[in-house]
Amino acid sequence: ERNQADVSEAKSGRTDLIFLIRFRHCCLLRNQRCLLAYLYDRLLRIRALRWEYGSVLPNTIQFHMSAEEVEWFNQYKKSLATYMRSVGGEEGLDLTQDIKPPKSLYIEVRCLRDYGEFEIDDGTTVLLKKNSQHFLPRWKCEQLIRQGVLEHVLS
Repeated sequence: ERNQADVSEAKSGRTDLIFLIRFRHCCLLRNQRCLLAYLYDRLLRIRALRWEYGSVLPNTIQFHMSAEEVEWFNQYKKSLATYMRSVGGEEGLDLTQDIKPPKSLYIEVRCLRDYGEFEIDDGTTVLLKKNSQHFLPRWKCEQLIRQGVLEHVLS
């Protein structure tokens, strides 16, 4: 507001204010660049959360996000899901699985909390109770490992 007032005075003949107006304008542009860089970094981190935690964020993380960031996350999630369905035929291709190349197709996991029944593609259901251990397909467990329901037991 003060800059606008000085611009009006400079137009009426006070040329000594031009340097002050330019300085303030450069400061505003710098602040704008810093804010945009901060917001872009937040979006990159939110995008990384989708790959790390899956389509449902834990409440502890979602608590620290603004409503606009949650909306952006949901739009990104929908866009990614649409793309994954369009690639890979009928079933689609889940790009979020196997973030690291697997060494074996089955892994031993321990359940960290009660989860309930978990169905595998062959129709088998496994009851995931706290402290129970199971030998399950890696690609079916990775999402639950990232969500903190299961942990990979390294022997």
